[in-house]
Amino acid sequence: QVQLVESGGGLVQPGGSLRLSCAASGFTFSSDAMSWYRQAPGKEREWVATIYTAGGYTTYGNSGKGRFTISRDNAKNTVYLQMNSLKPEDTAVYYCYRRGYWGQGTQVTVSS
Repeated sequence: QVQLVESGGGLVQPGGSLRLSCAASGFTFSSDAMSWYRQAPGKEREWVATIYTAGGYTTYGNSGKGRFTISRDNAKNTVYLQMNSLKPEDTAVYYCYRRGYWGQGTQVTVSS
């Protein structure tokens, strides 16, 4: 069965960086686009970024554009989200997504 397991969240100061990872299993990872979403307390889940298969083409939502980078390692069945210049408003649970499947999420808290 499809499994998505996120890791790498934590507490970071404003301006800091984190790299999230999502380990995937149960499907042909290299054949699927992968995405990151996030959900802040009291808000709807928000799309952050997607990476496609052909050439690793990427797209970003407004929240992370210019600060976040999504990447993938098909040999490791893992997708990453590098987050730089973090702001308090980036505080949220970050989820990995693949065509109808969600990971359990990893908490990111940006606070001094």
